[in-house]
Amino acid sequence: MRNMAIAERKYAGFWIRFVASLIDGFVLGIPLFFIQMFINLLILVPVMGNESQMAAANITAVFVNGLFSMIATIIYYVLMESSKKQATIGKMVFGIKVVDENGGRISVGRAIGRYFSKYLSGMIFYVGYIMAAFTKEKRALHDFIAKTYVVKN
Repeated sequence: MRNMAIAERKYAGFWIRFVASLIDGFVLGIPLFFIQMFINLLILVPVMGNESQMAAANITAVFVNGLFSMIATIIYYVLMESSKKQATIGKMVFGIKVVDENGGRISVGRAIGRYFSKYLSGMIFYVGYIMAAFTKEKRALHDFIAKTYVVKN
């Protein structure tokens, strides 16, 4: 696949990226909700009526659900953004994708770095995300850290 020349890039702005992120939230959230309900049934139903075990079971359910959700989210973003499509489902809806500095596909390693850099973007009132609205290349903090761009196809 031909790399996208810097001059021909059309960068995806803040709002389109924001709405794509909301779509991804639904894409992940709906199946995760049902999976978490199933996990809760497996963990909590066996101890129902046993007050002494309920507290520990609740803590276990919260931990297992949180861990499962975190792993599923990481896998979703990393595999989708480093795939041939270079985009999550939310990004695909708007015809945008994640590219490296040469306009090519990002590696799994770079996708992992980009994912975890998003935590920095959100740390102080989401300024790292909001900066995408004000930079020339529409880059958020995690894009600068991972050396990525979000562009229109």
